[in-house]
Amino acid sequence: MKKHLLFKAALVAVLAAHLGANAANPVIEVFKSESCGCCSEWIKHLETNGFTVKAQNVANPSDYRERFGIPEELGSCHTGVVQGYALEGHVPAAEIKKLLAERPKAKGLAVPAMPLGSPGMEGPRKDPYDVMLVQANGRYSVYKHYN
Repeated sequence: MKKHLLFKAALVAVLAAHLGANAANPVIEVFKSESCGCCSEWIKHLETNGFTVKAQNVANPSDYRERFGIPEELGSCHTGVVQGYALEGHVPAAEIKKLLAERPKAKGLAVPAMPLGSPGMEGPRKDPYDVMLVQANGRYSVYKHYN
């Protein structure tokens, strides 16, 4: 009887720890092409910053951008989704965390094109870029500017 109770207590502790870890590490589903190296680097950036990533290689990542309502002009090389929000391109983990904390009524965030210096596009040069907030109506505005 005592062993049974200890086993149950241990099981509850393991499950609680697992559930707590999942709450602290939101899952981002990423749709990318198999050959894209910068997409893999962005995924590493997300994982380093506490996210769990489930990547799927797809034939046409832009289909997912369209499916999640991100305007074509904000397109990049991969699309993600986390807790109902779309993530287009090389969105920094800090802005994703802010989005999830604030929970605005929006479709998601986008970093258009593939700006050098954004997460996954690191190198010797760093270009300024904007993280755009895409509203529920499809309009968008600057959420954060990076120099």
